[in-house]
Amino acid sequence: MTALKDRKILLGVTGGIAAYKALELTRLLALEGARVRVIMTRSAMEFVQPLSFQVLSGQPVCTHLFDLEAESRIGHIEVATEAEVAVIAPATANIIGKLAHGIGDDYLTTALLACPAPKIICPAMNVNMFDNQAVQENLAKLSSWGFHQVGPDAGNLACGVQGLGRLASVDEIMEKIRQLLTPQSLQGKQVLVTAGPTREMVDPVRHLTNPSSGKMGYALARVAKRRGAEVTLVSGPTFLNSPSGVKEIRVTTAKEMHQAVVEHMVQVDAVVMAAAVSDYRPKVTASEKIKKSDDNESLELERTDDILFRLGELKNNQILVGFAAETENVLENAKKKLQQKNLDFIVANDLTAASAGFGSDTNEVTILWPGGEVENLPLESKEVIAAHIWNRVERLWQA
Repeated sequence: MTALKDRKILLGVTGGIAAYKALELTRLLALEGARVRVIMTRSAMEFVQPLSFQVLSGQPVCTHLFDLEAESRIGHIEVATEAEVAVIAPATANIIGKLAHGIGDDYLTTALLACPAPKIICPAMNVNMFDNQAVQENLAKLSSWGFHQVGPDAGNLACGVQGLGRLASVDEIMEKIRQLLTPQSLQGKQVLVTAGPTREMVDPVRHLTNPSSGKMGYALARVAKRRGAEVTLVSGPTFLNSPSGVKEIRVTTAKEMHQAVVEHMVQVDAVVMAAAVSDYRPKVTASEKIKKSDDNESLELERTDDILFRLGELKNNQILVGFAAETENVLENAKKKLQQKNLDFIVANDLTAASAGFGSDTNEVTILWPGGEVENLPLESKEVIAAHIWNRVERLWQA
């Protein structure tokens, strides 16, 4: 089940070139099971047709305040009071100004005035318009009233200039919606998560590494942020985008990850070590590319620092969670790691299981506890697995 299943979202679309991006936002919300009611301004309909939103949302689109059929039930009030979150994307300078001054002269503005739910405003406009003092003061006023602002992003604008004014990414808007609909059970907590592989250089063009994608660690960081935690993510090399609102520290080697994690551990309440850290590195890294020859070559290795063991030594009231990625004797090896490294619990991965482990979007794990309890979690998305892990961290704090 997703965080948005059966949740009621009001999406306001106003008249900017970025209105077409609201179609993708609608599609993704509906894909996650949300019930989306779209309200379009007259200007928005100059850019995108209401039928497109109706097909994607499966709901009638609200366009005219004086629609006789809809307003026989005072439709704009019904839509407003049903919503659990209201999103205005894109939000033009015009709608921002109206909302900041309590103007209700069309379907969207009247509905928003009557809507008690949290509101997200996503500005999109020309850079000079966005920088205008009136727009900035209006946004500040809305912020003081509890509106949540997402974006804008910087980049090439439709008007041909560069600067702040692009609609925030749909992923960022989606994540803000999820956050506002998620109980803030980690509010006030600081957590550290590690993710991805590390790389140990053999020469300037070759390295030792593993297939970790970082997806499990990034899911842990997103879910913790969604629940209100302050999150530091220490990540090895990945192709993943930084989770919204998370402090990310990029590292390459096991030594760099060790330094970053130890430095930040004293500031946090919990550490979840989901990274796949290299156990070995070349004893000597060649300064130039090693050339191919007919002779057999050997590579002398040395152990990297055991980060998890060191954290177990340093632990002082923090919760420490480890991962054990194994291909054989999974539970035995995980139990040994749990005991040796002073962990509060460990998450065991069987890398030979289908659709689980490195690179996949899903995972199937077993949680082992120091008292001998063993929990088998079924195959789920990595975000669902991350939610299970944080649930157990929260249980420890409540004990």
